[in-house]
Amino acid sequence: MTLVLDDLTVATRAADACSLESYLALPDHSMDARIAAARAKLGSTTILLGHHYQRDEVIRFADYTGDSYKLSKVAAETDAKYIVFCGVHFMAESADVLGRDGQQVILPDLNAGCSMADMAEISQVEACWEAIEKLGLADDTIPLTYMNSAAAIKAFCGERGGLVCTSSNARAAFEWAFKRGKRILFLPDQHLGRNTGSAMGIPLDEMVVWDPWGLQGGQTAQDLAMSRILLWKGHCSVHQRFLPSHVDDVRAKYPGIKVIVHPECRWEVCQKADELGSTERLISIVEKAPTGTMFAVGTEIHLVNRMARRFESEGKRIITLDDTGCLCTTMYRISPQHLAWVLENLVEGRVVNRIQVRKSVKQWARVALDRMLEVSGQ
Repeated sequence: MTLVLDDLTVATRAADACSLESYLALPDHSMDARIAAARAKLGSTTILLGHHYQRDEVIRFADYTGDSYKLSKVAAETDAKYIVFCGVHFMAESADVLGRDGQQVILPDLNAGCSMADMAEISQVEACWEAIEKLGLADDTIPLTYMNSAAAIKAFCGERGGLVCTSSNARAAFEWAFKRGKRILFLPDQHLGRNTGSAMGIPLDEMVVWDPWGLQGGQTAQDLAMSRILLWKGHCSVHQRFLPSHVDDVRAKYPGIKVIVHPECRWEVCQKADELGSTERLISIVEKAPTGTMFAVGTEIHLVNRMARRFESEGKRIITLDDTGCLCTTMYRISPQHLAWVLENLVEGRVVNRIQVRKSVKQWARVALDRMLEVSGQ
């Protein structure tokens, strides 16, 4: 059976696969031994990648954990036949694009999407570019997309001389683009784009927001022409929850606390923070901190809680910046039951939930992703 995720990516599910519903009826803890047994039988044929925002019950089985950039590199380098990606659909798409012939990428739950990625549809981006062309601005505009985007958006950027970036290498990607054009069209996260541009000294009034639902993006021709960065009106539903008042509150309650946040947070929050960085960098900051340091971390709650447990023995205290908790609900969809289901089907020779990017898209998406890896390697 073939399931269409969007016009350009499909997922296959074996018709004779074991019923997922029979797995979902069982408790989480009952999956542990079954997952471990399946992993042992599959051996080196299968690699399991786990994003930092995954729940503990799933990520404990990962061969590699990391942010989207780190895991994309692993996907590009592994020889494993099967790549089981415990993340969300855009990550599995990227793994399929970067993977080698004969490799198959599996997403345990096809409903594990990304609200940010969904805020930029290919038809909207094409309409934006058409409007930019009519204004005579396309020739000196370089399109960049965040990793958190559909393969079709990556291909769009690759075909028009742009590339993909992650929060780890956004600045390097921006510097690369400004050597090739006057302005950047940045998709789909306005906050990462604004924070990166601001760190490079670009004034806020030279970074305008393109609203895909507004006439000409909600901007005048003059504002678009004078811009250095066109920020797509998108955001992460988790990181947008953090507010400047949260920073003020933790500083008042815990004098001397260090506030570190992800650059998907609002500009106003990042300006108040001590440091910002990708999930990998946030972990690194805590690793290098002296004993006794206390941190308030502005990112997804599973990672924050995992860091708190890991560094407690080193005398470092870690709390979330917002104590109401910020859960990535789409990442949370992947459960031990989903993982056991895909692995046990693999043991039986059945591939379920395989993610395949259509060949027409894969070529240019690969160009954009390869450029990302080249820029990061410089």
